[in-house]
Order: sequence, then structure tokens, then C-alpha cells
Amino acid sequence: MAMRIFETDPAAKPKATFSDDTVGRFHSGKSVDNLPVALDQWRVSTGDPEVAEAIAQLLGGTPEETETDKENYIVVDTDTAKVRVIIDGASAISSDLKLWNGSALIHHCDGIEFLSPEEDKGKPCRCPELMEDRKAAHKAKRGPGPSISVTFRLADDPDLGLFRFQTGSWTLAQVLHEVENALDKIGGEALCSLEIELVEYTTKRGRDVSYVKPVIRVLKSWNDAIAEPKH
Repeated sequence: MAMRIFETDPAAKPKATFSDDTVGRFHSGKSVDNLPVALDQWRVSTGDPEVAEAIAQLLGGTPEETETDKENYIVVDTDTAKVRVIIDGASAISSDLKLWNGSALIHHCDGIEFLSPEEDKGKPCRCPELMEDRKAAHKAKRGPGPSISVTFRLADDPDLGLFRFQTGSWTLAQVLHEVENALDKIGGEALCSLEIELVEYTTKRGRDVSYVKPVIRVLKSWNDAIAEPKH
């Protein structure tokens, strides 16, 4: 299942130029005093001390136990914004649109039709047609936003296990079709770069703008990558 947000607003589509067996999650943000804070380097959470130590060795940082009732109670604030990962095809990515009220899911669709509850599945969700209107509705908590999940292994330690990255990023949602197309062309496991990218620019009125966004770059077939001679 995938988002269908471009069917009603094709002009907004940029031109081309989770599972229970995961051992940890990658995060591009955290909560401070119940407010979301974006990160410029990856945070990894896990419930396995050995996985936490391996992450610290590979990506930097120090494992720290947190007071939480969640399974992934150990976090590692790494020293890196770019991680080489192995994504096993486009099926490793799932995306839809959700609106939550606390812990209650009150709207779940693909941008055109409801995905749940069962009695509404397939019915028109009546979300705005234009991309900017979708964003505005979500910002006002009147409409759903992207819910994207990516599962992968670490290229530098594939045997460590499967990780998941989940995000509600609109910037990733708008180019996710390009990532999926690139993975389809490879047709199997692909070496990719999972990144937190800093974006900086100055508006026409002279205001400096700075923010970070998650990025997935498909590099090459994993088989081709491991066949390359080591230097």
C-alpha cells in the first residue's frame, strides 16, 4: 500500500533529474519537554545492549538507558548523519497517511481512499487535492500526514539485524516514489545512504532559513557493492 497524494495534484510531483523482528530504530528527532526536536545526527534506540554497543562502535556515541516503558529503552546519540544501509527492494518501504488524537488513530488513508476502519475501507477520504492544502490541513491538525516506514540492515554489519526508520516528513513523502522506482530498477537488495541533510537558504526578503530533512539515496546493487575489490 502506498500514498496516492499525486493523483489529485500531479503538478506537485517533483520531476525525476515495520516489523516485529527489528532489533532497533533510527530516529531523526526526539522529544524534549513533550515537544519534538529535530536532530542533525542519527539517534538509535534498541532493547539489546549488544546491539547498542555495536552501534556505538560503528557510528559513535555512548549507549544510555532511559526511563521508559518502551521495549527500546537504550539510546545511542551517534556522531554521524550518514549511514550506509541495505534496503531489500521497494517492499521494505511502506507509506500511508494518518491523523492521531493522542493514541487514537482517527483518520487513515492513502490520500484518495480510507484504509481503515474496515467499514470505511475503499471509500473516498475527502482529503484536499492540492499538496499545499494537504500540508496546511495536517499542520492545523485537521488532516492526516505522512507515515513512512523503512526497514534495512547496516552495510557495515549486516548480521546485526534489521532496523526501522519511521518518519512523518513531507519532504521525503514528496520524493518517495523516486526512491521506490530506483529500488525497483535494481530488483533486489540495494546499497543506500540514509541521511539527515541540513538545508540552508535565504528568502527573497533576506530571512535565513535552516532545517534538516531525512534523505534516502539509492547507490547501487548490494551484490555489485560486495563484488567490488577492497582497497
